[in-house]
Amino acid sequence: MDQTQASNDAISDTKAAAGAARDKLMDGLKSSINDAEKWLSDEAEKVAGVTEETRARFQDALTTAKGDLRKLEDSILAHGRQAAETVNVYVQDNPWKSVGLGAAVGIILGMLIARD
Repeated sequence: MDQTQASNDAISDTKAAAGAARDKLMDGLKSSINDAEKWLSDEAEKVAGVTEETRARFQDALTTAKGDLRKLEDSILAHGRQAAETVNVYVQDNPWKSVGLGAAVGIILGMLIARD
């Protein structure tokens, strides 16, 4: 039972790390889109030479970017869930292989860290 809990903890840690990286990427993309929208609204009022067609194309590009961002986010979430489920099934089906693999990785990392 301890092995199952350990593997579940490892999966949870991996999910958390992947989630943090995904959130950072999504926040950056959302921030860029929001900045572009703000620029568009601010500059549209200042610049008289900007045609309505140019504004419409820029707005369409932003709308497309938002849609693509949502699709990317959904795709990343789906792949992350699928990977976590696959790892969970493997660990549950092969607990001793998982323990052996974890031990081997630990030994190798320990040797790499300890060498001078």
